[in-house]
Amino acid sequence: MEVLYARCAGLDVHQKSVVACVRIHGPVGRAQTSTRTFATDTAALLELSAWLEENQCSHVVMEATGVYWKPVWHILEESFALVLANASSVRNVPGRKSDVSDAAWLADLLAHGLVRASFVPERPTQELRDLTRTRKQMVKQRAQHVNRLHKVLEDANLKIGAYVTDITGVTGRAMLGALIRGETDPAKLADLRDPRLKTPRDELMKALRGKVTEHHRFMLRMHLDQIAATDEGIARLDAQITELTSPLAEVVERLAAMPGMSETSASVVLAEIGSDMSRFPTAGHLISFAGLCPKMDRSAGKSRSTKLRKGSNWLKTVMVNCGWAAARSKNTYARAQFHRLKSRRGSKKAVIAVAASMLTAIYYMLRDSVPYRDLGAGYFDRRDSTKIANRLRRRLESLGFQVSRQPAA
Repeated sequence: MEVLYARCAGLDVHQKSVVACVRIHGPVGRAQTSTRTFATDTAALLELSAWLEENQCSHVVMEATGVYWKPVWHILEESFALVLANASSVRNVPGRKSDVSDAAWLADLLAHGLVRASFVPERPTQELRDLTRTRKQMVKQRAQHVNRLHKVLEDANLKIGAYVTDITGVTGRAMLGALIRGETDPAKLADLRDPRLKTPRDELMKALRGKVTEHHRFMLRMHLDQIAATDEGIARLDAQITELTSPLAEVVERLAAMPGMSETSASVVLAEIGSDMSRFPTAGHLISFAGLCPKMDRSAGKSRSTKLRKGSNWLKTVMVNCGWAAARSKNTYARAQFHRLKSRRGSKKAVIAVAASMLTAIYYMLRDSVPYRDLGAGYFDRRDSTKIANRLRRRLESLGFQVSRQPAA
């Protein structure tokens, strides 16, 4: 097999140690290997970098093991061409296993060009990615505390959640604050509602008649404090995200103009794929990276599975959410595409197709620096007018009608 890199190295990275194997291709076709183990503190990693330079390594490969590969990557990225490998795609054959054999196996795969590199963005994009992912986790934590608020209210037989959509809104916070202060009169609690609330006062008073104990007040106060702290953290993250994306403010605004896409979603997309599309040869490569296309699984001429392939879960999630939002927008291509596919393939596959179409548009918007141009809700009707007419004619004939078709004047 052809050797692409004569001098390369494989790293088996752990929390406290890194096993490095240098592979040097000999003149007679035999490879010489040298293995050393280093700690993962900064001084030891600098020693690892010096040792690799002594052996004149041009390329270094390592597995994506949790977050342990990141400090090693940051130390070595300025001196070597690094390759981050997905652990599932570089598995060794079953048998005797050790850290040394893992490092040597990685070096062999890299030397022959058998490692498919994972996408590792530049440092500013990595920082933006950390912020957007942390924000998503904090939004989840906030939702968990809101659900626990509902649980405490139900335990006290207060049905506020049945009439107030957001119990952390104006009406909900006013009532919860009064309950924590010891107010239990349903009439006084009902008077705290916002005038925009459409629920009749009598029904709201029935929902506010319960049995609230000191334990309930303590739990409500604790969860509200947690929600307030989480809201403050989310606000700080939003400010930092805005600051990091300020050089790309025009790009964020351009992406946010797409139906179903907000500025927050646009920031997440940029954090996951960056703004440079040269790393993706085609829009199909980007869709494959996101995992929004069927995987290839064929044998003996038969397709064994058409499930979605594995991809970037963070990018896939935000694009699917944007797909649902775009499908609900009025007079847009995304809505027409969703309803066109929903009748034949179901809503889940339809929204995946909408998300893939949106990501395709994002690819060309970033690559060519052009604004979004919607094809319109009547795109499919204009494209398939003859096909639709024939289908409707066959449908009417199946119902017993005789149909003759002629163009309008």
